[in-house]
Amino acid sequence: MQDLTEGPIPGHLARMAMPIAVGMVFQTLYYLVDLYFIGQLGDTALAGLSSAGNLQFLIMAVTQVLGVGTMALISHAAGRKDRDDANLIFNQSLGMAALCGAGTLVVGYPLSHVYMGMLGADAGTMAAGVTYLYWFLPGLGLQFALISMGSALRGTGIVKPTIIVQVATVALNAVLSPIMIAGWMTGRPLGLMGAGLSTTISVAVGVMLMFAYFVRLERFVVFEAALMPPRPAVWKRILAVGLPPGGEFALMFVYMAVIYWAIRGFGPEAQAGFGVGSRVMQAVFLPAMAIAFATAPVAGQNMGAGRGDRVRETFRSAVWVLSGIMVLLTLLCQVRPGALIGFFTDDPAVIAVGVQFLRIISINFVATGIVFTCSGMFQAMGNTVPSLVASATRIVTFTIPAVWMAGQPWFELHHLWFTSVATVALQAAASWWMLHLEMEKKLGRGRVR
Repeated sequence: MQDLTEGPIPGHLARMAMPIAVGMVFQTLYYLVDLYFIGQLGDTALAGLSSAGNLQFLIMAVTQVLGVGTMALISHAAGRKDRDDANLIFNQSLGMAALCGAGTLVVGYPLSHVYMGMLGADAGTMAAGVTYLYWFLPGLGLQFALISMGSALRGTGIVKPTIIVQVATVALNAVLSPIMIAGWMTGRPLGLMGAGLSTTISVAVGVMLMFAYFVRLERFVVFEAALMPPRPAVWKRILAVGLPPGGEFALMFVYMAVIYWAIRGFGPEAQAGFGVGSRVMQAVFLPAMAIAFATAPVAGQNMGAGRGDRVRETFRSAVWVLSGIMVLLTLLCQVRPGALIGFFTDDPAVIAVGVQFLRIISINFVATGIVFTCSGMFQAMGNTVPSLVASATRIVTFTIPAVWMAGQPWFELHHLWFTSVATVALQAAASWWMLHLEMEKKLGRGRVR
C-alpha cells in the first residue's frame, strides 16, 4: 500500500497520474489500432465499428459501478489502515465481476441485432456492427475482472502493475490486429471479426497477467475464496458508491446513441466521421482523465484519515492542472483537427465531419476538465449522486433539443455539436456548485477555489 495521507499533494497526483496516463494511452490504442485498419476497409465497415463500439459505454457503465465502488471503499480502508475491510471489499468485488462478465454474454448476444438495427445507417452498417460485436463481447465480459483488480490496486495507491499489464495487452493487440484484420502474414483477412477477436484475446491475456501479479506479489489485498460468496451488506456498500458513476456512463451511452440516431439520415460517412472524431477526442482527453483518476484515491485516502485540509488541497491542485491541460488540447483541436482525423481515413466526407466535430466540441474542453475533477472528488468523498445529477441534467438538456432538431428541415450536424458545448458548460457549473455544498457538509465551511 502507498500512504497518500502524508507528503505533498501535487507530488502524489503527479506520481499517480503519470503511469495512469501511460496506461490510458495504451488502452486507447486498442481502439485506435482497430480504427486504423478497419478504416482501410471503407466507410461502411468504419461506421459499423463505430456504432457497435458505442455499446462499450454501456458496459463501462457497469464496470464503473464495480470499479468506483471498489476503489473508493478500499481507499477509505487504506486511509484508516484497515486491511481486513479492504480485503473483504476486494474479494466481494471479484465475485460481482464474475457475475457481470457472464451477464454480458447472456444478454449481449441476443440483443446485438436489435441494437445495430436501431443505430445502423444502412443494412451494410448493421451487418458489420453485428459481426464485430459477436467477437468483441467476450472481451467486454472479461473487462470486469480487470477493472476489479485494477481498482483495488488504485485504492491502495498502487498503479504501476495495472499499467504494465495494459501496455502488454495493447502491444499484443497491436501485433494481432494487422494479422487478423488485414491478413498480414496469413493471407486470410478477417476484417471486423478479426478486430473483435484480437481485442478479446488481448484482454484475456491481461486478466491472466493481473491474476498472476495478485497471486505472486500483492499482500495488502489478496484472493481469499472464503470471502468471495455474496454478502449483501458489502454489495450494498459497493453499489451505494458505484451506482451513480455507472449511471453517468449509462447516460453517456444514451448521449452517443442519440447522436448516432439523429445523424443516421446523413449516411455512413457522417456516422464514420463522428465515430472517428469522438475516438480522437477520447484519446486527447487522456492526460486530463489521468489527473482525475489520480484525484480520487489521493482525496479518498485523506477522507478516510480525516484530513479535510488535504482533501481541499487535492481539489485545488487537480482543477488548476486539468484546466491548463485542457487549454492546450483545445488549441490542438482548433489548429490541427485535419491531421488528427486524416490519420484514420482518407475519405474527404468523413474527414470533413470529423474536423467540424473537433473544432466545435473542443470549445468545451476546459468545462469538461472541471467535470472530470469534480467527479473524482465526489468518488473520494463517498457520495457520487451529485455527479450523476449533473450528468443527467446535461443529457436531458441535450437530448430533448437534439431529438426535436433531427426532425426539422434545416437540421445540420453542427447544430448537435453546439448544443453539446452548451450543455457541458451547464454540467460543469452544476458539478462545481454541488461539490461546494458537499465539501461544506463533510469538511466544514470553506471556500472551493
